[in-house]
Amino acid sequence: LTEDEDVQRMLRGSLLRKVKSRGVPRERLFRLQEDGATVCFEGRFGGARSLQSFSVMHIEGVREGHRSEGLRKYGAAFPERHCFTIVFKGKRKNLDLAARSEEDARHWVQGLTKLMGRLQAMSQPEKLDQYPFWIHGVLQRADRNKDNKMSFREVKSMLRMINIDMDDVYAYKLFKECDRSGNERLEGRELEEFCRRLLRRPELEELFGRYSGEDRVLSAEELRDFLQDQGEDASLRQARAIIRTYELNEKARQQDLMMLDGFMMYLLSAAGDILNQEHTKVHQDMSQPLCHYFISSSHNTYLTRNQIGGTSSTEAYVRALMAGCRCVELDCWEGSDGEPIVYHGHTLTSKILFRDVIESIRDYAFKQSPYPVILSLENHCGLEQQATMARHMRAILGDMLLTQPLEEQDPHELPSPEQLKGKVLVKGKKLPEPWHEPRGVTSLPDPDEEEEEEEEEEEEEEKLQERSSRRVRGCPRAVVLEDRDVLAKDASQVAPELSAVVVYCQAVPFPGLAHALHHPRPYEMSSFSERKARKLIKEAG
Repeated sequence: LTEDEDVQRMLRGSLLRKVKSRGVPRERLFRLQEDGATVCFEGRFGGARSLQSFSVMHIEGVREGHRSEGLRKYGAAFPERHCFTIVFKGKRKNLDLAARSEEDARHWVQGLTKLMGRLQAMSQPEKLDQYPFWIHGVLQRADRNKDNKMSFREVKSMLRMINIDMDDVYAYKLFKECDRSGNERLEGRELEEFCRRLLRRPELEELFGRYSGEDRVLSAEELRDFLQDQGEDASLRQARAIIRTYELNEKARQQDLMMLDGFMMYLLSAAGDILNQEHTKVHQDMSQPLCHYFISSSHNTYLTRNQIGGTSSTEAYVRALMAGCRCVELDCWEGSDGEPIVYHGHTLTSKILFRDVIESIRDYAFKQSPYPVILSLENHCGLEQQATMARHMRAILGDMLLTQPLEEQDPHELPSPEQLKGKVLVKGKKLPEPWHEPRGVTSLPDPDEEEEEEEEEEEEEEKLQERSSRRVRGCPRAVVLEDRDVLAKDASQVAPELSAVVVYCQAVPFPGLAHALHHPRPYEMSSFSERKARKLIKEAG
């Protein structure tokens, strides 16, 4: 890829602005390193300038334009075609960037995408060939005062650079164990030992020793025995093939022997995964009615941290959908200027626009899976903003939004995930049909019936509030609960516009097991606490 035009531009470097919520975006030089897997840039840490970096291996994806929450909020000053977002795996925050030109932005987006593809296609040994260059570069950048020694603060910086989220207490324990000189600095062999301890897996070392014996070398016969003990129908030929693929030591590989590092490399690879690799793709019958499946669901999807004072973000929906989630929750409340908002009611969590959430769902609903996505609406809005919610869903989702039952579908059966591919379903309250009450004034079921169904969540939230009251400094409990007035006066009613987009997922109070068994209505859904579920089972015998 060194001949590639996009990669060449990245190797020369580009001046990019890092767009953040605070401060003026400053230009920084971003440059791809010679290893083809590391990007360096100048940043600030604790008020001081420092060289920062990230590995292409830790990138989950690259988005063009204003397609992140950060750029939508703070990137208006920059042309959309100049902007892009780097999304990282794990907990690391997105990197929102603005280039000087559309051409520069395109080079970086295309170049990073090519490098990610190249790294994914690499074999384990090829990836390992890259590690010495990469880790050496990381160590150099983490050593801020260039004394070839690492303080604990510098070690923590190194861990952040290589995307290791480690508890400070445990990290310091490892640091002290490796600090043989006792001068609070790691150097040479001490640093090498620290890196080795980061990678140690005592349980795998014990397993290797059990099969390899005193010589600590695994023969093809011993590897075959291990595989057979795991329930695999393994032959000597298969054991030799595994050694040739994963053993790192050339001499051992030639003699069909496996060392500890090669054994760990195999066990931690996809081939050593307990999950059958054929099952990483859809292998089940997806033509059954929707209610025949367990559905991967998310609770309080909008939250990125705790439920009391955490941050609500559209990025949380993106991550849930990219993780394969097929049912996401939206807690909808009255917002200012007629715009509904999503947040955890009665708490100090931040608020995001309902419209922005729907846009994110539109963009990412079917990137990971083609099967239907269910929007579970917890509605606390009045009639007017309910109608606004329905308008936003229709306008933004377009044909993705299911608004009518499928043609020729048996009304006594739900359609299958296969039939609903690429469709977004809304779960919510629905008006009776035909309407017997004036337009827009039909009441929902008695709130008392719903109260019991939601009690588990309320109890959980109360416990969280009690535990968090000490953490919310300067904010008495009364402040946490003052948002109760936000509930609209007509929130106990349902707008016809919102009712109309509820097709196969109608939320109703649970009528009881006997009634449900004798009068099945597959399009109705009920939610209740585990405590109530146990009670119902006990009552049913």
